[in-house]
Amino acid sequence: MKIIDQIKRNAIPVELLRSAAKGALPLPAVEMLEILVYLATQSAFAEQAKITLAGWDLLSAVEVAADPGAPPDVLGYFWLETNRRPALLPALIENPAISEMLLVEAAAGGRREIVAALLSSPRARSSPMVVQALSTNPELTPEQLSELQGEPLTSSPKYADHDTEAEAAYHIWHDAHATEIAAAEGKPFELIGDDEDETQAGEQTDQRAGEPDSARVESSTTLAVAGLGAVAKRKPLPADEKKLSVLQKIAHMDPAERVKAAFNGSHEERTILIRDGASVVRSAVLASPKLTEPEVELFAAAKNLTESVLREIARTRRFIKNYHVVRNLVNNPKCPLDISLTLVKNLLVYDLKSLRFNKGVPDTIRQVAGQLYREKTGPAREAKRR
Repeated sequence: MKIIDQIKRNAIPVELLRSAAKGALPLPAVEMLEILVYLATQSAFAEQAKITLAGWDLLSAVEVAADPGAPPDVLGYFWLETNRRPALLPALIENPAISEMLLVEAAAGGRREIVAALLSSPRARSSPMVVQALSTNPELTPEQLSELQGEPLTSSPKYADHDTEAEAAYHIWHDAHATEIAAAEGKPFELIGDDEDETQAGEQTDQRAGEPDSARVESSTTLAVAGLGAVAKRKPLPADEKKLSVLQKIAHMDPAERVKAAFNGSHEERTILIRDGASVVRSAVLASPKLTEPEVELFAAAKNLTESVLREIARTRRFIKNYHVVRNLVNNPKCPLDISLTLVKNLLVYDLKSLRFNKGVPDTIRQVAGQLYREKTGPAREAKRR
């Protein structure tokens, strides 16, 4: 009789169950995952089992997720929105054991990660039902919708309505912050942030040449935004407005115009205005209905934004629901300590593991990460799970 059957019959000692919840039984990955999924939903060891599943070896998990013969409970567990790991989505979507109706449901109401995975999936793109559902998903960007439908972006009435709604939202926000906007009147445009990021940009780039891609990607926005400070100081400005860069055009705007650009402008404008010297302009960027989750993730990781921006991101519910934002804030050395201490408790095991060695964050955060990691894995779980 398989161990999973014995567990279901309550024929396993408590100590063995405890070991099973930690993934410590000498069993094939697929059997161990089946046991963990059962324990995560049916036993007193549910919390430990969930932690073990969240930190399960990625290559092993992908192999199981791609297997049509894998236990349905395991596939179902990893498919649930609360348990999804972005790296598993391509394998799960292509697995015929995940029904087309499940894909349709995810396409219609899924978050950004699964929308992107579905758009990249040959199986999903070949299903008219999935494509139709995707086209109604509010997470879909105008560019993605245009590419999905194979038609010019300007031909979509949906986005004309969206622009109207954005303009209406701007007027509501403007009226609510009229006093702050008036107080900023006459204040010239200036980029704020740490100058040391500008002067050390070249040195940091050289140092990162030998780092893994993930480490370089994490800091790419920081370096790019840091360089804007130097660009802003270039003078004189060209007289022909058509020749002005976005940054130079912003430099000619008054605070009220910058607020409108922050709220309804382009991605490039928001990337600049998030460092505007006027706090009301920075707030307008974060309030913009056009602000995307990837932008917020990059802001959360940027090391040359003001503490007020990071605090506002942390206290905005729609931002903090994004796990990547939480992780980036905790790993950002400029994030206020009280914010990091609150958010670090929400990190998954594999992020706590790496955070322990992040010398860019305060010692307190590394120590807390180490303590949480030990609590969630146990002293004997440092080795790679198989």
